[in-house]
Amino acid sequence: MGTTVVQLTPQKLEEAKKYYAPYITPRKIPYASFFAKKDHLTITAYNSGKIMFQGDNEDQEAALWQIKESNKPKKAGSLPENFAQKSIIGSDEVGNGSYFGPLVVCAAYASKNQLPTLKKLGVKDSKMLNDKQILDLAPKIKELVFYQELVVMPQKYNQIQPDYNAVHMKVALHNQCLHLLLEKISPQQPEAILIDQFVQESTYRKYLKKEKNSVTQNLYFITKGEQYHLAVAAASIICRAEFLQKLQQLSLEIGFDLPSGAGTQSDKQAAKIIKQGGVDLLSHYAKLHFKNTEKAKKIADK
Repeated sequence: MGTTVVQLTPQKLEEAKKYYAPYITPRKIPYASFFAKKDHLTITAYNSGKIMFQGDNEDQEAALWQIKESNKPKKAGSLPENFAQKSIIGSDEVGNGSYFGPLVVCAAYASKNQLPTLKKLGVKDSKMLNDKQILDLAPKIKELVFYQELVVMPQKYNQIQPDYNAVHMKVALHNQCLHLLLEKISPQQPEAILIDQFVQESTYRKYLKKEKNSVTQNLYFITKGEQYHLAVAAASIICRAEFLQKLQQLSLEIGFDLPSGAGTQSDKQAAKIIKQGGVDLLSHYAKLHFKNTEKAKKIADK
């Protein structure tokens, strides 16, 4: 069993806490921000910003958070000049941190001629929009731009997950969306492709080597990509709307509301499903590898 320690900035520590939320378990450790168990790994994050990985292939997990000088997330100045005014494909995903509901990935192509119309529609960072605004905007965006969307429902997600960790799965889906969208818009070519960054570029490209039809050229990675180009904002809104609709469908199917996120309410609702039909039934609604599953089992057994 190996040990790797990485120093994170306060912002990165907060990102790590959100990323590992499904795996966090209660444990009192002095000066610790959180403690998580993922597969055969333990992750201990300290308030100082240090995060310790222990277990099998701990170096690979740590690599998700190690930032080498050449691989630091690009700043606005690292993007081509006048990037926000160019014809760009933007790519984003929704649902990765939610126990219930699908994982949705979308790529959208916004040509420079479409940017004024997108702006007039009110397209912006989806986090600045409420659910009603998102559901109203998504169909209007779909009528305007070329896009490619992939939806992995929980049952399929659970079949794939043992062979694809969360990062690898997202890389595969982003790449497939980009490949299919490039085929749709051909012979048009975007001036660049901007992926809302969820992992270091080196890690993305490492997993990309395992994929067919890999899109490798003219890729840019930046966190909060919606702020740098409306194509990413459009993709994010389409993703979010699809996630909300699918979560609502699953709620209607099971007969009660399924929350987004991975909090205690998710544990309680999952326990109700387990009582109805066991973990087999739960696999149709939830991502089983989340820690919520074990918590729900305990609640159901009471």
